[in-house]
Amino acid sequence: MIVVKTEAEALDLRARIQKRESFEDLARKHSIDPSANAGGFLGAVVLTDLRKEYQDGLLGLHPGEISPILRVGEQYALLELLTEEETRWQTQNDAARQAFQQGQNLEAEQFLLAAIREAEHFGPQDSRLGSSLNSLAVLYFAQGNYAAAGPLYQRALAIAEKALGPEHPDLSTSLNNLAELYYAQGNYAAAEPVYKRALAIREKALGPEHPDVGTSLNNLAEVYHAQGNYATAEPLHKRALMIREKALGPEHPDVSVSLNNLAGLYQDQKNYAAAEPLYKRALAIRENALGAEHAEVGASLINLAALYRDQGNYAAAEPLYKRALTIAGKAFGPDHPNVGASLVNLAGLYHDQRNYAAAEPLYKSALAIVEKALGPEHPDVAANLVNLAELYQDQENYAAAEPLYKRALAIMEKALGPDHPNLGTSLLNLALLYENLGNYTAAEPLYQRALGIAEKALGPEHPNVGASLVNLALFYQDQGNYSAAEPLYKRALAIYEKALGPEHPRVADTLEGVAALLRKMGRNAQAEQMETRARLIRAKPKE
Repeated sequence: MIVVKTEAEALDLRARIQKRESFEDLARKHSIDPSANAGGFLGAVVLTDLRKEYQDGLLGLHPGEISPILRVGEQYALLELLTEEETRWQTQNDAARQAFQQGQNLEAEQFLLAAIREAEHFGPQDSRLGSSLNSLAVLYFAQGNYAAAGPLYQRALAIAEKALGPEHPDLSTSLNNLAELYYAQGNYAAAEPVYKRALAIREKALGPEHPDVGTSLNNLAEVYHAQGNYATAEPLHKRALMIREKALGPEHPDVSVSLNNLAGLYQDQKNYAAAEPLYKRALAIRENALGAEHAEVGASLINLAALYRDQGNYAAAEPLYKRALTIAGKAFGPDHPNVGASLVNLAGLYHDQRNYAAAEPLYKSALAIVEKALGPEHPDVAANLVNLAELYQDQENYAAAEPLYKRALAIMEKALGPDHPNLGTSLLNLALLYENLGNYTAAEPLYQRALGIAEKALGPEHPNVGASLVNLALFYQDQGNYSAAEPLYKRALAIYEKALGPEHPRVADTLEGVAALLRKMGRNAQAEQMETRARLIRAKPKE
């Protein structure tokens, strides 16, 4: 069932359904009836239990047909009579949705597989099949099973494109799902054109100032942000912010999303003075619009706390992290992964201050929560293992750290594939552990593999490649192999200068690293030049 406020809207929706658009999708987007969340599905009903207007509308209707527009009080309704096959498919879909919302992923998967088998009977290009394929892809994506999600998203997109045409605005949703998958895999070269196509569709169909256009601009900006292309990302974030402020008003919660994205861009450039007022404004918007204990308020608190933490202002960060943890516990329950994430944030703050006794139980609690909620092989479990291993490594408890790093690496390789950029962290941590143990033979190939993965996934000029080059250079430098270290440092310096600008703090860091190496090689005059340039960068005030 679809219920709307005006007859004109009902006429438009009926015409779209007759052109083979999905009744279920339109119900979700446009119906004001409580059944909208279930795609308008009412389940099996007894005709005489319905109000008279609905009984009259269903008289003479055959399965698969749409009722005339029904006037019901001040509203207008459309009914679709399902066949037995459609009812089975819809029942499986609805059960899957409920299971997914309750975190019962295994049950959701089984319901969706059954729905797909049912939908196959409708034909290989039927929109109902595409809907179930997309839902299963969303489930796999949430589980970090990107290899399974990819072909499902691609098949759902092909079905939607054939059913709706290549420029239909609803197609942008399928495109964004696929691009989000590529982004999560670190395949930015694949994500960029898909996000661009979604943006072009929305601009043409909805106009350049529609809020959905702002969402697409943010998505595309995040791709450039991840690649370290800040100059390209910034105007996209700014345009998205302007669109949302104009369309929704300056105090709308969606405006806070654009503010946080732009603040994050400045934070990654260490432009803290530009980032802080944006984070604070986003926090104020969410508190006023959503209430002081809303989960989104917790997210804004974490953003602001992380900014202070980056600056070493731990006293300002700690109460924000604690408040966010309290909010998460109330909003999601004590065993939710979001509570685990808040525990990690607070543990990391203590870790940074070398308060290991306070950090360890928080890391362990977070690991237990995430492992129970998501399963032992989820990528988020690997991230929590790395956190705990780093804590042990910083205490030189290498025997405790090593098996955690190894398990994290195995999880990441299985979930993401052997070339995912997120593997780099696990590889580098394990390499550093072996280096600290003096096992250089074990450490070197790990450093080299991390560099190779970054180059393949991100391109040879990405800032993360520069970081991998510096790590390998330090490894050789610590062994006295200065001739191997120098070209790595210089290549990293060139990458940072091009990607981040010649006056970025990371350029200053690298200049100081090169200078230290040159002094070890007895090339003091060259080292002095590097040090002077680094001092000038650090002395220059931020705009």
